[in-house]
Amino acid sequence: MKAVVFIKPGQVEVPDVPKPKIDGDNRALIRVIRASVCGSDLWWYRGISERAANSLVGHEAIGVVEEVSSDVKNFHPGDFVIVPFTHGCGHCVACLNGFEGNCLNQQSHTNGGYQAELMIYEPADSGLVKIPGKPEDYSEDQLASLQTLSDVMATGFHAARNAEIKQGMTVAVIGDGAVGLCGVIGAQLLGAEKIILLSHHEDRALLGKEFGATNVVATKGDQAIADVLALTKENAGADAVLECVGAAGAIEQAGQIARPGAVIGRVGVPQTEPKSNQLFWKGVGLRGGIASVTQPDKAILLQAVLDGRINPGKVFTKHFDLDHVEDAYEAMNQRTAIKSLLVINNK
Repeated sequence: MKAVVFIKPGQVEVPDVPKPKIDGDNRALIRVIRASVCGSDLWWYRGISERAANSLVGHEAIGVVEEVSSDVKNFHPGDFVIVPFTHGCGHCVACLNGFEGNCLNQQSHTNGGYQAELMIYEPADSGLVKIPGKPEDYSEDQLASLQTLSDVMATGFHAARNAEIKQGMTVAVIGDGAVGLCGVIGAQLLGAEKIILLSHHEDRALLGKEFGATNVVATKGDQAIADVLALTKENAGADAVLECVGAAGAIEQAGQIARPGAVIGRVGVPQTEPKSNQLFWKGVGLRGGIASVTQPDKAILLQAVLDGRINPGKVFTKHFDLDHVEDAYEAMNQRTAIKSLLVINNK
Protein backbone atom coordinates (compact mmCIF):
# COMPACT_ATOMS: atom_id res chain seq x y z
CA MET A 1 0.00 0.00 0.00
CA LYS A 2 1.01 3.64 -0.39
CA ALA A 3 1.95 5.74 2.64
CA VAL A 4 3.72 9.05 3.20
CA VAL A 5 7.17 8.65 4.73
CA PHE A 6 9.49 11.30 6.15
CA ILE A 7 12.92 11.15 4.53
CA LYS A 8 14.65 14.32 5.76
CA PRO A 9 13.69 17.96 6.32
CA GLY A 10 12.04 19.24 3.17
CA GLN A 11 11.48 15.75 1.74
CA VAL A 12 8.62 13.28 2.03
CA GLU A 13 8.03 10.32 -0.28
CA VAL A 14 5.24 7.83 -0.98
CA PRO A 15 6.74 4.33 -1.24
CA ASP A 16 4.92 1.03 -1.11
CA VAL A 17 4.98 -0.23 2.47
CA PRO A 18 3.58 -3.39 4.08
CA LYS A 19 -0.11 -3.37 4.88
CA PRO A 20 -0.58 -2.80 8.62
CA LYS A 21 -2.01 -5.66 10.66
CA ILE A 22 -3.99 -5.68 13.87
CA ASP A 23 -1.53 -6.89 16.49
CA GLY A 24 -3.15 -5.95 19.78
CA ASP A 25 -6.36 -5.30 21.66
CA ASN A 26 -8.88 -2.51 21.06
CA ARG A 27 -7.61 -1.78 17.56
CA ALA A 28 -9.16 -1.05 14.19
CA LEU A 29 -7.77 -1.30 10.68
CA ILE A 30 -9.09 1.68 8.74
CA ARG A 31 -9.19 2.46 5.03
CA VAL A 32 -8.38 6.14 4.92
CA ILE A 33 -10.71 8.28 2.81
CA ARG A 34 -9.30 11.74 3.57
CA ALA A 35 -6.22 12.90 5.44
CA SER A 36 -4.53 16.28 5.76
CA VAL A 37 -1.32 18.13 6.50
CA CYS A 38 -1.21 19.81 9.90
CA GLY A 39 0.73 22.95 10.77
CA SER A 40 2.60 20.90 13.36
CA ASP A 41 3.81 18.59 10.56
CA LEU A 42 5.82 21.56 9.30
CA TRP A 43 8.00 21.47 12.40
CA TRP A 44 9.84 18.35 11.29
CA TYR A 45 9.36 19.14 7.60
CA ARG A 46 11.27 22.39 8.18
CA GLY A 47 13.80 20.72 10.49
CA ILE A 48 12.62 22.63 13.58
CA SER A 49 11.98 19.40 15.47
CA GLU A 50 13.49 15.96 15.03
CA ARG A 51 11.78 12.98 13.47
CA ALA A 52 13.18 9.56 12.64
CA ALA A 53 14.01 9.02 8.98
CA ASN A 54 11.68 6.64 7.10
CA SER A 55 8.90 7.06 9.66
CA LEU A 56 5.23 7.14 8.71
CA VAL A 57 3.58 10.54 9.14
CA GLY A 58 0.23 12.23 9.53
CA HIS A 59 -2.27 12.38 12.41
CA GLU A 60 -5.59 13.52 10.90
CA ALA A 61 -8.00 11.25 9.01
CA ILE A 62 -11.50 10.00 8.32
CA GLY A 63 -12.07 6.53 6.96
CA VAL A 64 -13.95 3.26 6.87
CA VAL A 65 -13.34 0.43 9.32
CA GLU A 66 -12.02 -2.64 7.53
CA GLU A 67 -11.36 -4.92 10.49
CA VAL A 68 -11.36 -4.79 14.29
CA SER A 69 -9.73 -6.84 17.03
CA SER A 70 -11.99 -9.38 18.68
CA ASP A 71 -12.53 -7.29 21.84
CA VAL A 72 -13.88 -4.21 20.04
CA LYS A 73 -17.61 -3.83 20.70
CA ASN A 74 -18.61 -0.37 19.46
CA PHE A 75 -17.34 -0.52 15.87
CA HIS A 76 -17.69 -2.96 13.00
CA PRO A 77 -16.37 -3.31 9.45
CA GLY A 78 -18.08 -0.80 7.19
CA ASP A 79 -18.44 1.92 9.83
CA PHE A 80 -17.51 5.41 8.65
CA VAL A 81 -15.42 7.10 11.35
CA ILE A 82 -13.46 10.15 12.41
CA VAL A 83 -9.94 9.06 13.40
CA PRO A 84 -8.74 11.54 16.06
CA PHE A 85 -5.13 12.45 16.64
CA THR A 86 -5.85 11.78 20.32
CA HIS A 87 -5.99 8.33 21.91
CA GLY A 88 -8.22 8.69 24.96
CA CYS A 89 -9.18 5.66 27.04
CA GLY A 90 -12.48 7.30 27.96
CA HIS A 91 -12.44 6.35 31.64
CA CYS A 92 -9.43 7.95 33.34
CA VAL A 93 -9.78 11.21 35.27
CA ALA A 94 -8.37 13.23 32.37
CA CYS A 95 -10.78 11.77 29.80
CA LEU A 96 -13.80 12.02 32.09
CA ASN A 97 -13.08 15.70 32.61
CA GLY A 98 -12.76 16.42 28.89
CA PHE A 99 -8.96 16.35 28.55
CA GLU A 100 -8.42 13.20 26.51
CA GLY A 101 -5.32 14.74 24.94
CA ASN A 102 -3.78 14.16 28.36
CA CYS A 103 -5.19 10.64 28.79
CA LEU A 104 -3.41 8.84 31.62
CA ASN A 105 -3.60 5.46 29.87
CA GLN A 106 -2.26 6.23 26.40
CA GLN A 107 -0.19 3.50 24.84
CA SER A 108 3.13 4.37 23.28
CA HIS A 109 2.60 5.82 19.83
CA THR A 110 4.19 8.36 17.48
CA ASN A 111 0.96 9.64 15.94
CA GLY A 112 2.08 8.64 12.48
CA GLY A 113 0.61 6.70 9.61
CA TYR A 114 -2.62 8.60 8.98
CA GLN A 115 -1.39 9.80 5.56
CA ALA A 116 -1.71 6.32 4.09
CA GLU A 117 -4.18 4.09 2.30
CA LEU A 118 -4.61 1.97 5.45
CA MET A 119 -3.83 2.61 9.11
CA ILE A 120 -4.24 1.11 12.58
CA TYR A 121 -5.94 3.09 15.34
CA GLU A 122 -6.15 2.40 19.06
CA PRO A 123 -8.05 2.51 21.37
CA ALA A 124 -10.86 1.94 18.89
CA ASP A 125 -13.81 1.61 21.27
CA SER A 126 -13.19 4.84 23.18
CA GLY A 127 -11.40 6.98 20.61
CA LEU A 128 -13.12 6.64 17.26
CA VAL A 129 -16.21 8.70 16.43
CA LYS A 130 -18.88 7.15 14.21
CA ILE A 131 -20.21 9.22 11.28
CA PRO A 132 -23.74 8.30 10.12
CA GLY A 133 -23.96 6.50 6.79
CA LYS A 134 -21.18 5.98 4.29
CA PRO A 135 -18.66 8.28 2.61
CA GLU A 136 -20.68 8.23 -0.61
CA ASP A 137 -23.58 9.86 1.25
CA TYR A 138 -21.61 13.08 1.55
CA SER A 139 -20.47 15.80 -0.83
CA GLU A 140 -16.79 16.70 -1.21
CA ASP A 141 -17.36 19.84 0.88
CA GLN A 142 -19.00 17.82 3.65
CA LEU A 143 -16.15 15.29 3.64
CA ALA A 144 -13.70 18.17 4.01
CA SER A 145 -15.60 19.50 7.03
CA LEU A 146 -15.77 16.03 8.56
CA GLN A 147 -12.01 15.74 8.09
CA THR A 148 -11.42 18.86 10.21
CA LEU A 149 -13.08 17.06 13.13
CA SER A 150 -10.06 14.75 13.43
CA ASP A 151 -7.95 17.67 14.66
CA VAL A 152 -8.14 21.29 13.55
CA MET A 153 -11.80 22.07 14.28
CA ALA A 154 -11.61 20.25 17.60
CA THR A 155 -8.40 22.12 18.42
CA GLY A 156 -9.94 25.52 17.65
CA PHE A 157 -12.93 24.58 19.78
CA HIS A 158 -10.60 23.47 22.58
CA ALA A 159 -9.09 26.95 22.63
CA ALA A 160 -12.55 28.51 22.84
CA ARG A 161 -13.73 26.15 25.57
CA ASN A 162 -10.60 26.65 27.65
CA ALA A 163 -11.03 30.43 27.39
CA GLU A 164 -14.37 29.90 29.15
CA ILE A 165 -16.35 31.81 26.52
CA LYS A 166 -19.91 32.61 27.52
CA GLN A 167 -22.91 34.18 25.80
CA GLY A 168 -22.36 37.81 24.82
CA MET A 169 -18.60 37.95 25.36
CA THR A 170 -16.05 39.85 23.28
CA VAL A 171 -13.35 37.44 22.09
CA ALA A 172 -10.02 38.09 20.37
CA VAL A 173 -8.37 35.40 18.22
CA ILE A 174 -4.60 35.51 17.63
CA GLY A 175 -3.60 33.45 14.61
CA ASP A 176 -5.25 33.27 11.20
CA GLY A 177 -4.13 29.76 10.31
CA ALA A 178 -6.56 26.86 10.15
CA VAL A 179 -6.66 26.49 13.95
CA GLY A 180 -7.29 30.18 14.55
CA LEU A 181 -10.02 30.24 11.93
CA CYS A 182 -11.64 27.23 13.54
CA GLY A 183 -11.27 29.04 16.85
CA VAL A 184 -13.51 31.74 15.39
CA ILE A 185 -16.12 29.04 14.72
CA GLY A 186 -15.67 27.69 18.24
CA ALA A 187 -16.16 31.14 19.78
CA GLN A 188 -19.34 31.61 17.79
CA LEU A 189 -20.68 28.19 18.83
CA LEU A 190 -20.16 29.14 22.47
CA GLY A 191 -22.08 32.38 22.10
CA ALA A 192 -19.50 35.12 21.61
CA GLU A 193 -21.13 38.39 20.52
CA LYS A 194 -18.03 40.12 19.16
CA ILE A 195 -15.13 38.14 17.65
CA ILE A 196 -11.98 40.09 16.78
CA LEU A 197 -9.60 38.24 14.46
CA LEU A 198 -6.00 39.44 14.26
CA SER A 199 -5.03 38.70 10.67
CA HIS A 200 -2.45 40.05 8.23
CA HIS A 201 -3.69 38.11 5.20
CA GLU A 202 -6.71 39.21 3.18
CA ASP A 203 -7.83 35.72 2.12
CA ARG A 204 -7.70 34.42 5.68
CA ALA A 205 -9.44 37.50 7.04
CA LEU A 206 -12.26 37.04 4.54
CA LEU A 207 -12.67 33.41 5.56
CA GLY A 208 -12.58 34.45 9.19
CA LYS A 209 -15.47 36.85 8.57
CA GLU A 210 -17.38 34.08 6.82
CA PHE A 211 -16.83 31.90 9.89
CA GLY A 212 -18.18 34.56 12.24
CA ALA A 213 -15.50 37.17 12.95
CA THR A 214 -17.20 40.53 13.45
CA ASN A 215 -13.98 42.58 13.27
CA VAL A 216 -10.53 42.12 11.74
CA VAL A 217 -7.40 43.86 13.01
CA ALA A 218 -4.71 43.81 10.35
CA THR A 219 -2.13 46.00 12.08
CA LYS A 220 0.90 44.72 13.96
CA GLY A 221 2.78 45.37 17.18
CA ASP A 222 1.64 48.14 19.50
CA GLN A 223 -0.83 49.43 16.93
CA ALA A 224 -2.60 46.06 16.82
CA ILE A 225 -2.92 46.08 20.60
CA ALA A 226 -4.36 49.59 20.53
CA ASP A 227 -6.78 48.66 17.74
CA VAL A 228 -8.07 45.61 19.60
CA LEU A 229 -8.50 47.54 22.85
CA ALA A 230 -10.45 50.23 20.99
CA LEU A 231 -13.00 47.57 20.02
CA THR A 232 -13.64 46.51 23.62
CA LYS A 233 -15.73 47.94 26.42
CA GLU A 234 -13.96 50.86 28.14
CA ASN A 235 -10.85 49.91 26.10
CA ALA A 236 -10.23 47.33 28.84
CA GLY A 237 -9.57 44.34 26.57
CA ALA A 238 -11.28 41.19 25.42
CA ASP A 239 -13.27 38.97 27.78
CA ALA A 240 -11.45 35.95 26.33
CA VAL A 241 -8.47 35.47 24.02
CA LEU A 242 -7.66 32.47 21.83
CA GLU A 243 -3.92 32.04 21.30
CA CYS A 244 -3.51 29.82 18.24
CA VAL A 245 0.11 30.49 17.25
CA GLY A 246 2.41 29.17 19.96
CA ALA A 247 5.08 31.87 19.83
CA ALA A 248 6.08 33.48 23.13
CA GLY A 249 5.27 36.85 21.58
CA ALA A 250 1.72 35.70 20.81
CA ILE A 251 1.10 34.76 24.45
CA GLU A 252 2.49 38.11 25.57
CA GLN A 253 0.25 39.88 23.06
CA ALA A 254 -2.71 37.87 24.35
CA GLY A 255 -2.00 39.17 27.84
CA GLN A 256 -1.89 42.74 26.56
CA ILE A 257 -5.29 42.55 24.84
CA ALA A 258 -7.05 40.61 27.61
CA ARG A 259 -9.13 42.53 30.15
CA PRO A 260 -8.43 42.03 33.85
CA GLY A 261 -9.76 38.64 34.89
CA ALA A 262 -10.01 37.28 31.34
CA VAL A 263 -8.89 33.80 30.37
CA ILE A 264 -6.54 32.98 27.49
CA GLY A 265 -7.24 29.65 25.78
CA ARG A 266 -4.01 28.41 24.22
CA VAL A 267 -3.55 25.65 21.68
CA GLY A 268 -0.47 26.91 19.85
CA VAL A 269 2.36 24.64 20.99
CA PRO A 270 5.04 26.96 22.43
CA GLN A 271 8.68 26.64 21.43
CA THR A 272 9.51 28.83 24.43
CA GLU A 273 7.41 30.27 27.23
CA PRO A 274 7.09 34.05 27.69
CA LYS A 275 9.24 35.67 30.38
CA SER A 276 6.76 38.41 31.24
CA ASN A 277 4.67 38.08 34.41
CA GLN A 278 2.04 40.52 33.16
CA LEU A 279 -0.68 37.86 33.42
CA PHE A 280 -0.30 37.79 37.18
CA TRP A 281 -0.69 41.53 37.61
CA LYS A 282 -3.84 41.60 35.46
CA GLY A 283 -5.38 38.52 37.03
CA VAL A 284 -5.47 36.86 33.61
CA GLY A 285 -5.79 33.09 33.38
CA LEU A 286 -3.79 30.97 30.91
CA ARG A 287 -4.96 27.45 30.12
CA GLY A 288 -5.08 25.00 27.28
CA GLY A 289 -2.79 22.44 25.77
CA ILE A 290 -3.38 19.28 23.77
CA ALA A 291 -6.92 19.33 22.44
CA SER A 292 -9.65 16.80 23.01
CA VAL A 293 -11.31 15.39 19.90
CA THR A 294 -13.64 12.50 20.71
CA GLN A 295 -15.71 14.22 23.41
CA PRO A 296 -16.34 17.58 21.65
CA ASP A 297 -17.00 15.81 18.35
CA LYS A 298 -19.68 13.66 19.99
CA ALA A 299 -21.11 16.48 22.08
CA ILE A 300 -21.43 19.28 19.53
CA LEU A 301 -19.08 19.45 16.55
CA LEU A 302 -20.18 16.46 14.46
CA GLN A 303 -23.85 17.40 14.67
CA ALA A 304 -23.02 21.02 13.86
CA VAL A 305 -21.32 19.85 10.65
CA LEU A 306 -24.13 17.42 9.78
CA ASP A 307 -26.70 20.18 10.29
CA GLY A 308 -24.72 22.58 8.10
CA ARG A 309 -24.38 25.08 10.96
CA ILE A 310 -20.60 25.13 10.53
CA ASN A 311 -18.44 24.48 7.46
CA PRO A 312 -14.87 24.30 8.73
CA GLY A 313 -13.76 22.34 5.66
CA LYS A 314 -13.32 25.68 3.90
CA VAL A 315 -9.89 25.92 5.57
CA PHE A 316 -8.74 23.38 2.96
CA THR A 317 -7.85 25.74 0.16
CA LYS A 318 -5.92 23.14 -1.87
CA HIS A 319 -6.52 19.42 -2.49
CA PHE A 320 -3.92 16.79 -3.46
CA ASP A 321 -3.65 13.06 -4.03
CA LEU A 322 -0.94 10.93 -2.43
CA ASP A 323 1.29 11.10 -5.47
CA HIS A 324 1.49 14.88 -5.04
CA VAL A 325 1.95 14.96 -1.26
CA GLU A 326 5.21 16.90 -1.60
CA ASP A 327 3.21 19.67 -3.25
CA ALA A 328 0.74 19.53 -0.34
CA TYR A 329 3.51 20.13 2.17
CA GLU A 330 5.13 22.86 0.09
CA ALA A 331 1.79 24.66 -0.34
CA MET A 332 1.59 25.01 3.43
CA ASN A 333 5.29 25.63 3.86
CA GLN A 334 5.11 28.52 1.37
CA ARG A 335 1.74 29.70 2.76
CA THR A 336 -0.01 29.35 -0.59
CA ALA A 337 -2.59 27.12 1.13
CA ILE A 338 -4.24 27.64 4.48
CA LYS A 339 -4.44 23.86 4.86
CA SER A 340 -3.84 20.98 2.45
CA LEU A 341 -6.39 18.18 2.07
CA LEU A 342 -5.21 14.74 0.94
CA VAL A 343 -7.69 12.69 -1.08
CA ILE A 344 -6.52 9.14 -0.27
CA ASN A 345 -9.30 6.82 -1.43
CA ASN A 346 -12.41 7.40 -3.50
CA LYS A 347 -15.76 7.16 -1.78
